[in-house]
Amino acid sequence: MRTILLSVVISLLNIVVSAQAIEIKSPNFIPNQSEKTTIFLGGTIDMGNSEDWQAKVTNELKNERVILLNPRRDDWNTAWKPVKEEPEFRKQVEWELNALEQANYIIMYFGKDSKSPISLLEMGLYARTGKLFIVCPEGFWRKGNVDITAEKYGVKQFETINDVIIFLKKELK
Repeated sequence: MRTILLSVVISLLNIVVSAQAIEIKSPNFIPNQSEKTTIFLGGTIDMGNSEDWQAKVTNELKNERVILLNPRRDDWNTAWKPVKEEPEFRKQVEWELNALEQANYIIMYFGKDSKSPISLLEMGLYARTGKLFIVCPEGFWRKGNVDITAEKYGVKQFETINDVIIFLKKELK
């Protein structure tokens, strides 16, 4: 308990004094604050088997005053069952739901070779919020659904991760 409390205090101090990006990975504590723009890095993870596109975003935004909420978990265990009674699975899902709610912006990336069912679910939950940015390349199996939904609800779409990074850097100025 003392270690967790110390970690929270250090995280809060870092947020107050840092002019650089802070990455918070699941399941770490997400502080409530408003001095920095908060960006949720949602999308293709495939149980850790996909490209770590979140690392690229984190690197590219490292000099910005942002908090990056990254659901890609370093200690993910594929033995955890995706049921609500599984404590670590529940912790992951609840962390993501809380992070999505707290985010000022949500990047939702759909990897070309992925199914990304949870990302599709999250996209549906946040399509009407005005804070969702979608990257969905040609070849994604449900690109048509993503494109039509984004069009209907005015969701900004980008061709590549680099495009959304460029947009965000301008937006953050």
